[in-house]
Amino acid sequence: MPWLHDLAGAWIFYTVLPAWPGLTPRFERIARFAPWIGLVIGAIQLFVWWALHLVGWTAWSSSAVVVALGVWLSGGLHHDGLMDTADGLGAGAERRLAAMDDSRVGSSGVLALVMVMLLQLAAMAELVTHHPMALLLAPFWARVSPLWAMARFPYLRDQGTAAFHRRHGQPGWDAVPTVLCLPFLALAGWVWLPIGLLAALLPAEWCGRRLGGHTGDTYGACVVVAEASFLLLMAVAYRLA
Repeated sequence: MPWLHDLAGAWIFYTVLPAWPGLTPRFERIARFAPWIGLVIGAIQLFVWWALHLVGWTAWSSSAVVVALGVWLSGGLHHDGLMDTADGLGAGAERRLAAMDDSRVGSSGVLALVMVMLLQLAAMAELVTHHPMALLLAPFWARVSPLWAMARFPYLRDQGTAAFHRRHGQPGWDAVPTVLCLPFLALAGWVWLPIGLLAALLPAEWCGRRLGGHTGDTYGACVVVAEASFLLLMAVAYRLA
């Protein structure tokens, strides 16, 4: 089954977890399985949150550990993209791509990361005690966001490190793993679906229109912003219900 090699590649590329034995990873079409990797990360975060909750940790302290765990499990890959994207957006239009390429982190990148992480932490502390399934679903929907970006917008660097996603992608077929998950995720309630779609699509659309396309950095930024947005929207929906 060739798709298993793509899934093994996604496991290696998107996490710091040990590689699967006996499978040669393939990386050309790993993006389609990113939402599945999100479910794995979310499941680990949910387990850790429950364990901390059972031993009496507060919602805030548990959420802080879970947020840090999510960054570690992904190797900080997407958060680095968020900082680079913020630096690029903070530069002039003619310098945006060059600013994203710069290995040094600017003030815009630091501020963006701090703000998004604080918002994610606050939303998680407010929400997860009442709706722990949000921990499972947020990383899933976050990784749908770059799939939309890849399907909708051109890649801005011909030789960029993430150009292979766009070059080998098949947008219709790449959506199949995500669609297969939806009936199972619906068991947690259909309210998650419109909120998840909104959180996933808005960052990809906004960034793609602002820059005229996407890069590997903006794919990562979409993941981080979409995850925080999903948790924030669910927290607001819970309070309004």
